[in-house]
Amino acid sequence: MNRLKHRGPDWSGLYQHRDSYLAHQRLAIVDPASGDQPLFNEDKSVAVTVNGEIYNHEELRKKLVNHKFRTGSDCDVVAHLYEEYGEDFVDMLDGIFSFVLLDTRDNSFIVARDAIGVTSLYIGWGLDGSVWISSEMKGLNDDCEHFETFPPGHLYTSKSRGFRRWYNPPWFSESIPSVPYDPLVIRRAFENAVIKRLMTDVPFGVLLSGGLDSSLVASITARYLAGTKAAKQWGSQLHSFCVGLEGSPDLKAAKEVADYLGTVHHEFHFTVQDGIDAIEDVIYHIETYDVTTIRASTPMFLMSRKIKSLGVKMVISGEGSDEIFGGYLYFHKAPNKEELHRETCHKIKALHQYDCLRANKATSAWGLEARVPFLDIEFINVAMSIDPESKMIKKDQGRIEKWILRKAFDDEERPYLPKHILYRQKEQFSDGVGYSWIDGLKAHAAKNVTDKMMLNASYIFPHNTPTTKEAYYYRMIFERFFPQNSARFTVPGGASVACSTAKAVEWDVSWKNNLDPSGRAALGVHLSAYDAEAPLISNVPSKVIDSIPRMVEVPGVAIHT
Repeated sequence: MNRLKHRGPDWSGLYQHRDSYLAHQRLAIVDPASGDQPLFNEDKSVAVTVNGEIYNHEELRKKLVNHKFRTGSDCDVVAHLYEEYGEDFVDMLDGIFSFVLLDTRDNSFIVARDAIGVTSLYIGWGLDGSVWISSEMKGLNDDCEHFETFPPGHLYTSKSRGFRRWYNPPWFSESIPSVPYDPLVIRRAFENAVIKRLMTDVPFGVLLSGGLDSSLVASITARYLAGTKAAKQWGSQLHSFCVGLEGSPDLKAAKEVADYLGTVHHEFHFTVQDGIDAIEDVIYHIETYDVTTIRASTPMFLMSRKIKSLGVKMVISGEGSDEIFGGYLYFHKAPNKEELHRETCHKIKALHQYDCLRANKATSAWGLEARVPFLDIEFINVAMSIDPESKMIKKDQGRIEKWILRKAFDDEERPYLPKHILYRQKEQFSDGVGYSWIDGLKAHAAKNVTDKMMLNASYIFPHNTPTTKEAYYYRMIFERFFPQNSARFTVPGGASVACSTAKAVEWDVSWKNNLDPSGRAALGVHLSAYDAEAPLISNVPSKVIDSIPRMVEVPGVAIHT
C-alpha cells in the first residue's frame, strides 16, 4: 500500500476475507467525512474498493430504494448495484472508475475499468496462483510473474478467469456514421459533460493554457458554477491554473482568457533545468518510456505539486478533444472522411496509453484528481455519430482543425471566448512547451547516451528499440524502475508523426522519412515544420519567427519559446 500512498493521502483501508485482500488509499473528493473504503453492502457480504467518480450516483440511488447506504460517497452504489443486477450493472455507471468487488458468499471477485481508461489499472498473476490488481504498475510488478494493462471498458471475473468487454458503443465498430452536424447538439452535450463534473465536496479548479480545449472547459465551468453545491461550499469564483517557462508570451494567452472569464488565476513558472531534474520522478510515476508522454507529463507533474500545495484536490482538464475531432495537425492530410473517422476511433481506443495515462498519473502523484469532460461517454457518442465529412479540414472553406467544435461555441450574443482564441490554430503540448523544452531534453540526453550505446540499442532493447538518444535515455531510467519483461510490453510503440498512428503515416509520403512525435514533423502543415535531419528553422528572419503563435493544447500549460 505504501507504494501508492501518493494517490490517496486521506485514508488507508485494508480488508481481509480468507485469502483475499482489499487495500485502498483514498483521495476524498465526495463525502470526505464518511466515505472511507472499502465500502460494503448492508450485511457486509459484498466489499468493494473503487478509484474514480460515479457522476450519476444520485440517480442510481433512486433505483435502489430497498437498499440502505452507509455513506454519501458516490462509490457507495457499486456494492448495492451488484446485489441487484449482478455483474451486468457496470454499464449503468456514468463516470470514471476502476474497482475490485469481492463477494464473500462464494469468495469470488470482479474487476472493472471505465470505458476509455481515464483511471489507470493493471492486473498481474503470481506463481502461487494469486491475482493482483493495482492502479499503478509499481503496486504489483515485484510480486507477479506476469502483469499487463487492464483493458479499458472491460470486466474480469474470477469465475470465468477471463475478460469481457462491457463497453460496446456504436462507434467502436468503426463503421462510418451519417448523422448531420448540428452545432447546438454538440454544445449542449459538452456543457452537460462539464456540468456533471462539478460534483465535489472539496476545493477545485480548472487547468487553463489559453488553447481552445482548456479555454472551453474553463468558460463552461465559469458560466454554470453559480448555483451548484460546489459554489455554495467554496464560492462561485472559479480558480484557474497555468504553468510555463518564465517570461513566456503564451502565458499571456491563458491570462487573457482568465481575465475574460473572471477567474482567480494562478500562474506557475518552471525552468528547463527544473523539468530535466524531475525526469526520473516523472518516469517513476507515469510508468512509461514513450517520448511524447514524458515530454508532456513533466510540466503537468510540476504544476500538480503546486496546485495541491494550495489545498486544491480536483481539477477539470481538456484531454481527448483532438482524438475525437481530428485536431492533431497531421489530420490536415487525411485523404477522405472514412480514413479520418477510422483514425479518430483508433486514437480514442489508445488514449489510456497516452493522454489519460499522463493526466491521471501526473496529478495523482501529488494526490490531485483530474476530470476530463471531453471523454464523457455520452458526449463521445454524440461527437462520434456525426458524419465525419464535417470533421474534414478544408482550408479553402475556412475550416481549420476542430472546426465543428469551434463553430458550436461561436455565440455572438453570449460569447464563450474571444474570437481569436476560439479560432486559434492547434499546437500539441510538447511543441508549445517544446521548442526550447524539447531541445533542452535532447541536449541532456545526448550528454548521457553515446553514439556507441546507440549502435547496440537493438540488442539491449529488442522490444520497442529506441531510435533516438532521448528515447534511449528515458528507456534506461524506465528499466531501472521496472526491469520486468511485462513492464516493457505495457508501453506502446510503432511509427508516428505528430502523434499519429502508424497507419496515418501512410497519408503523406514525406512523413515516412521524418518520423517524430513532434507536431513540427507534420511537413507542409505546421507553421514551423521541420525536417528531422535539418535545422528546426532556417533562413527565416527572427522577427517573423517571433510572430509565429505557438500554442500549447495540454490544459494548464502554456509556453511560448
